[in-house]
Amino acid sequence: MSDGVRQGARPIAFCEGEFLVKALESEKEFRQAYRLRHRVFAEKLRWVPEREDRLESDIYDAWSTAIGIFSSQNELLGMVRMTPAPFPFMLESEFSGCLVGSHHVRKELDTAEITRLAVDPTIADRGLSAKLMRTIFKGMYHWTLANNIRYTYLVVESRLLRVVQRIGWPCHAIGAPVALPPAHVLSVGALLDLDEFRANAASRKPEMLAWLHSTEPVTTVIVEKL
Repeated sequence: MSDGVRQGARPIAFCEGEFLVKALESEKEFRQAYRLRHRVFAEKLRWVPEREDRLESDIYDAWSTAIGIFSSQNELLGMVRMTPAPFPFMLESEFSGCLVGSHHVRKELDTAEITRLAVDPTIADRGLSAKLMRTIFKGMYHWTLANNIRYTYLVVESRLLRVVQRIGWPCHAIGAPVALPPAHVLSVGALLDLDEFRANAASRKPEMLAWLHSTEPVTTVIVEKL
């Protein structure tokens, strides 16, 4: 990768308790992801317009990797999308309002953007939702390890950024909170240095770091069911 062009991203797959965490591959998996995204980003948050087919997708899907959390019944419960540099980021266009000041967006091959982070909004159990969110972050983390990513960008609600920081992820704001259209949700761009995260977690939250690095292999039974 010394020529500055990224080759194909390496996929991931592992089990986390009763959940399967994997990069999406099949048409069935992607349709589940687009339906979940529509429920979250079009119907609930209204960040994007609703569509008649109830499937939310965009041009960034063409060069990104989607990581899904599946139940034992093969239902997609949560997901996140990872877009590696040098491909275009949403932060450079749709979310460019969050680039307040002089921050220059990194486009080196050790950098990626996190978007479309979602948990099934029909899940009423807040404990389960929190567990799924932690598992999504674990999937994201293993994807960064597999693909030699150190820096990740994300745009989140200001409130959620504080939550993420409190649980041990040193996401640094790269601009002031901005009300992004069409929903005008107060959002902020942030940059996470995973080397900084690992150094902090090793001394302050070693149990979390150990959990992030531990995985269970994917069983043949689960693969056949999918």
